[in-house]
Amino acid sequence: MPSDHLQSFPAARYRLHCITEQPIHLPEYAGSALRGAFGHALRQTACVTREPDCTACALYRSCAYPAVFETPPPLDYPRRLLTQVPQPFVVEPPPWGERAHAAGSPLEFGMVLIGPALAQLPLLLLAWRRALQRGLGPQQGTARLAAVHVEGEPEPVMDPASGRVRPHGQRIALPLPQAAPRSVTLVFDTPLRLQRNGQVVGLGELTPQLLLMALLRRVAHLVELQLGSALGVDFATLNAHAATITGSHQLVWRDWTRHSSRQQQHMVLGGVVGPWTLQGDLAPFWPLLHLGQWLHLGKNATFGLGRYRLMDAP
Repeated sequence: MPSDHLQSFPAARYRLHCITEQPIHLPEYAGSALRGAFGHALRQTACVTREPDCTACALYRSCAYPAVFETPPPLDYPRRLLTQVPQPFVVEPPPWGERAHAAGSPLEFGMVLIGPALAQLPLLLLAWRRALQRGLGPQQGTARLAAVHVEGEPEPVMDPASGRVRPHGQRIALPLPQAAPRSVTLVFDTPLRLQRNGQVVGLGELTPQLLLMALLRRVAHLVELQLGSALGVDFATLNAHAATITGSHQLVWRDWTRHSSRQQQHMVLGGVVGPWTLQGDLAPFWPLLHLGQWLHLGKNATFGLGRYRLMDAP
């Protein structure tokens, strides 16, 4: 593939280590709750005009809050080609079912930053510190951000006393297409919600072609709308190639409930979890498959859904 972004991609995974100060009770899956708390704190931290509607603000296209949390579409981008600009971050919550955190106990979760969001890391960590002090969960339990590590480096990247961030690696080296195996297994640890024509695809309708093209579109949209360049691939050729990939899976459906503050209602969402083995000539998709472990895949990726890891197929 011709794009430089498929050799080295600007993204990094951070692990936030916190100490619970007042007991925290999180939902069964905390991705949506953590994202909401983060967004609220980021808006309070970054906003200087206090306009109730970001789109009406004179700083809409220069403020860090919309840039990270509600990225505005490019001024000259055709609306018919854009339903939503992909956001340059992913929240990776604690493991499924890890709900109760007593005072004094650790609370750990992750955050992936992509492209321009990497430069905002000090501000984003300040927003997390404020979100944790404001409170999480129904009882608004609080925590203290004690340390932040970036994946691949043993030393913390943040001084907890000052909040200052040291220079560190913020790019992912991707494997060459020719290094691709003939078979690989994607293990989905959080529900994957793939869509077709605006509807979530059911378990019996999932295909390797649908998976691979959804991954290609996610990377292409991030490269175009967050990195300001083109992926430079032939979608029709790759779509035809994806149709030749076969596979088998032991996926199961998992539902979860989240509260939407915007719609003021509880929403039941579902997706598939478990192993999915792909077989065939995976070379054209190999860098993408590796990168997807950071970017996540499918609907609600910023909540941490669609997280997978690659394993050698049996």
